[in-house]
Amino acid sequence: MADKITTQWKGNMVFESDNPRWPSIMMDASKDFGGTGSGMAPKAMMLSSLAGCSGLDVVSVLGKMKVDIDDFKMIVEGELTDEHPKYYHTVSVEYHFYGDDLNESKIKKAVDLSVEKYCGVMEMFRQFAKVKTSIHYHNN
Repeated sequence: MADKITTQWKGNMVFESDNPRWPSIMMDASKDFGGTGSGMAPKAMMLSSLAGCSGLDVVSVLGKMKVDIDDFKMIVEGELTDEHPKYYHTVSVEYHFYGDDLNESKIKKAVDLSVEKYCGVMEMFRQFAKVKTSIHYHNN
């Protein structure tokens, strides 16, 4: 199965890119690099993709386990190399779960399944970066 996207230059440093399930997303360079900052940063979008991929896995597995949570967020940080081409050499993914009487063992299992088995974006990142994960439980 292949994904295909089309990315169109819109002038200056702005590009518009479609997606198999979404009309488009705008990308732009920061003002420091001649852009206007009117779109998402391409490298940071990779971090969003990592969070989205893993988050979808975790929510799906927790649903199958019938685990209730009130809220869930991920904080992903990437450290870039100093030399060009700059890429993320270290990435940390923090999983934050909120709720009453959180089932920590099942939540950990859901995260572990995503990290170790299901998340293809996580596996892609592991090809070029050290990936660290942590789970944080916030019981109401």
